[in-house]
Amino acid sequence: MKHPATTPTLNSSNFNEARYGYETVGDHQIFFREAGDPENPAIVLLHGFPTSSHMYRNIIRMLSNNYYLIAPDYPGFGESDCPSRESFSYTFDNIAEIVNQFLEQRGINQFSLFIQDYGAPIGFRIATEHPEKVKAIITQNGNAYEEGINRETWEPIIQYWDRRKPELEEAIKTNIFSLEGIKWQYTHGTRNPDGIAPENWNVDFMKMSRPGQHEIQLDLFFDYQNNLKLYPVWQQYLREHQPPVLVVWGEHDAFFPAPGAEGYRRDLKNVDYHILNTGHFALEEEGPFIAEKIRAFLAQIPAYSKPYKG
Repeated sequence: MKHPATTPTLNSSNFNEARYGYETVGDHQIFFREAGDPENPAIVLLHGFPTSSHMYRNIIRMLSNNYYLIAPDYPGFGESDCPSRESFSYTFDNIAEIVNQFLEQRGINQFSLFIQDYGAPIGFRIATEHPEKVKAIITQNGNAYEEGINRETWEPIIQYWDRRKPELEEAIKTNIFSLEGIKWQYTHGTRNPDGIAPENWNVDFMKMSRPGQHEIQLDLFFDYQNNLKLYPVWQQYLREHQPPVLVVWGEHDAFFPAPGAEGYRRDLKNVDYHILNTGHFALEEEGPFIAEKIRAFLAQIPAYSKPYKG
């Protein structure tokens, strides 16, 4: 059963509604949104940069009839605590540890992972530490392969890995953390940019504008180089454990292009593979299609053929 401390009182009439809460993990208040019956098979949704669980606001409702869905905000993101850099070291190792502890406290011991952008390095850290818990992976531009890094758009950050120069920091802040820079991440490569809801980038920009937030995100940009060093470990996990994987990949993602999706087909036997005519945040244009593919994909997995108690 799920941890009762912050779970709203549920009955069958409100299972399908989105619910919101906080879980105290160590010294941090971690915000989460959830939907569905907690007795049903679980999908853990791990968000990307520069957003939060807000990116999953629609799909958790679409799938709540079939599954229990839960999406936490990482420390420093969304509605979770934003501890200072002096009190919390912003690395992917530390964030993955917080998310793993969050899931343990919530009593979520078997689950599928939905990974996107930052959700991939966090999710793969959890999967490699606890392969017995992960029943399947849904990757929406959640990269684990060198060929999935667009060197052109990553160039300022790659230079930053070599040396944390002030001029590079200013360029990153101007081009990536600005309102226009965040909007571009949502609209680039989409079929209908005018159809992407503006609250996406407005909410993200508001959170990105909090005091100290730019430095926090620069710490994570600098630490991202350690994710590339772990790619061989994650690929070995895929080859050894062969989790079923659903690939729903935005083809026109400027950061994680389609060659990153190909790696999964190379390493896995059970891959449901879809390249979509959209950008980085594919759920904004392809939410109903992705939800349909998740239902069909998980229906073939024994652990998801009937409800279970985690």
